[in-house]
This record gives sequence, C-alpha cells and structure tokens, in this order.
Amino acid sequence: MANAVELNARRLPGHDARVVHSLSVLREAAQAHVGRIVQATSLGAEDMVITDLIARHGLGIPLATLDTGALHAETLALLPRITQRYGLAVQVYRPPAQQVLQFVAQRGERVMFDSLEGRKACCALRKLEPLARMLGGPVPRTAWVTGLRREQSGDRGEVAFAEPDGQGRSKINPLADWAWGDVWRYIADHDVPYNPLHDAFFPSIGCAPCTRAVALGEDFRAGRWWWEQTGAKECGLHVHAPSTPHTA
Repeated sequence: MANAVELNARRLPGHDARVVHSLSVLREAAQAHVGRIVQATSLGAEDMVITDLIARHGLGIPLATLDTGALHAETLALLPRITQRYGLAVQVYRPPAQQVLQFVAQRGERVMFDSLEGRKACCALRKLEPLARMLGGPVPRTAWVTGLRREQSGDRGEVAFAEPDGQGRSKINPLADWAWGDVWRYIADHDVPYNPLHDAFFPSIGCAPCTRAVALGEDFRAGRWWWEQTGAKECGLHVHAPSTPHTA
C-alpha cells in the first residue's frame, strides 16, 4: 500500500517560492517576538513541516504541544522523534489531571458523543485550558505559530499569514497558502518525520475518540467529530485563544 508521501506529494507550480515565503514569515515573526513566541504544534503534517523549517534554519522558536490525555499513541511517539532528529525539546502542556478525572466521573467517557455542548466542554478542558497556560505563563507570549492552511476547510479559507488572535497576540500561519501536495512535497524533499496515521488516511488528527480515517472524496476534516452534522468542525483553539485558564 502506498504511504502518505507517495499518495500526496506534488511539486506544484510556485512550491519553491511558497517555501521561501513561509521561511520569511517565520523569520520575521521570530525577530519581532524574541523570547515571546512559540510554535503550538499539533504534531500533524503541517506542523512537522514548520518544526523542520524552524530547526533547519536555526530560528530559535521554541516548540510546545498539548497532550489532551486522549491522543493516539502514534501522535505521542513523535515527541522523542523530534528531539532525536532536531535536538529540540517539545514542552508538553496537559489539562489538570484531577479536573479531568472529575469531568469524566460526572459526564462519562463518551460525553463528546452525547451532545455538542458536552463535546465542547471536553475540548475546553483538555485543549483550551492547557493552551491558555502555554500562551500565558510567567512571560506571556505575544505570538504563536500554527499550521493552519486555507485549503483545510471553508471556515479557514481566509486565513492570513499573520492575524490577531483576539487576545492581544499575533497568530502566525506560515503555510496559509500551501496545498496538501506542497506539505507532502516538503516532507518528501527533507525526509521530515510524520505521524504514521497519515499513511492510514488520517489527514487531520486530533484526539483518538474524535478522529477517524476519511474515505476517497471526503472533506479534509470529515474525520473530525464526524457525528456532528452542522457548524464548523473546530475545538475552539482556532476560534479564540483564552487568556485565562478554563475551569470545568
């Protein structure tokens, strides 16, 4: 069976120029926010490309991720691979363990399937609360780097290379104009490590209970919260970034 690189890598017109521009966006952001910027990596294909650009060009942007407590083992296995490959540590932010235990005891392990409100409450606790600490902390961040691309969904169709996040910070999206083929062309060209779930037709990877493979012809994010029929398929990370921790 072909892997994700063989299936998706394309040398599209303008690819090299897009790589150069993305590097320029990252470099300018790193210089403008010295000591106050972080790559908030999901460990997906796009974010692995960004990590490679940061490491390859010595941009000095620290790496951080959210371990929700419900991620696939394949996702978490990327953390030591990043350190081994690039010599960079990834700071991991987790939701408060006691709050998670209380939430599961009160709402059940399948709360995300019971209602939209329940699913969003789970996302708020497992993702938004630790994100707030990632971006806050003793030295609050003034910018964070994401792997958002316009092609990912209709709701992301106007993503800018740099935009305000609604909480006084800049959100930097260096791959905003990249196609899926660009992402995998870069991964192929530079032998970038990636999540093997991408080989199993998981283009967008979140928590294990809330992510499935997609079928041929399905939308890029069809595997996220597939049981929800209406509204934007978002957890809240890229709708707003809370400035104070959420308690649940």
